[in-house]
Amino acid sequence: MDPADYLRHVSYWGQGSSQAAPGEFLAGPRSRLTEARELLRIASEFLRGFRRLHFVGPCVTVFGSARFSQEHPYCLLAEAVGAELARVGFAVMTGGGPGIMEAANRGARRVGGLSLGATIRLPREEAPNPYLDHVVDFDYFFVRKVVLVKYSYGFVVLPGGFGTLDEVFNTVTLIQTLKLADFPIVLMGSDYWAPLQAYLRETMVRAGTISPQDPDLLTITDEPGEAVRLIASKAVKSHGLRWRPRALRVLGERETAQGGAG
Repeated sequence: MDPADYLRHVSYWGQGSSQAAPGEFLAGPRSRLTEARELLRIASEFLRGFRRLHFVGPCVTVFGSARFSQEHPYCLLAEAVGAELARVGFAVMTGGGPGIMEAANRGARRVGGLSLGATIRLPREEAPNPYLDHVVDFDYFFVRKVVLVKYSYGFVVLPGGFGTLDEVFNTVTLIQTLKLADFPIVLMGSDYWAPLQAYLRETMVRAGTISPQDPDLLTITDEPGEAVRLIASKAVKSHGLRWRPRALRVLGERETAQGGAG
């Protein structure tokens, strides 16, 4: 079909059936009714995520790849840091999937801590890992990223791929631009992250695309205890721990055994 004929045929770029298809949200303008429905779906996801996590207390979010087996050294490291975080009273939040996420949730659960998952609905995504006390699932990555950051007093990042890099740089950008308080971001697995830190200092700082102090927003360690001490120190001394709100039964809220709300 001739391009001009095709454009006349579809009449409006981006418009199609009223049933949302994968990727359609970013495909361009659609009918006003379709866009209004989309906005309501987005708002409902934010509301559901905020309500489910409103009472869980101070969290630390652990990022990392879903592709490692549970016997991998990085997963053993994630389990250890999940346990350490839970021991000092943090709820451990992950993306709820396998690999690093499962290991961190298992570590928290093993010592009786609160284990949370913010999962994403994908065509080929595996089921949530079995070590979660509470699961909130999302259709939109950007809503999920807001929730993973909103309730956290610190972030632990283990080796991962594009998704992990997106999460860590999204978070560090919020801190760099003062949209988010200076919560610690700890990279664990020095052999994996050292080249990235070198790139930040030797390429980006030299080029002037980031400030000389910006790489210091990321701390690298292989010691779970050191990571947790840094996060706990910042949370208590620099930012204070926010009081845990009380559940209102009139809104259908309820306390959980771990001190959160379902």
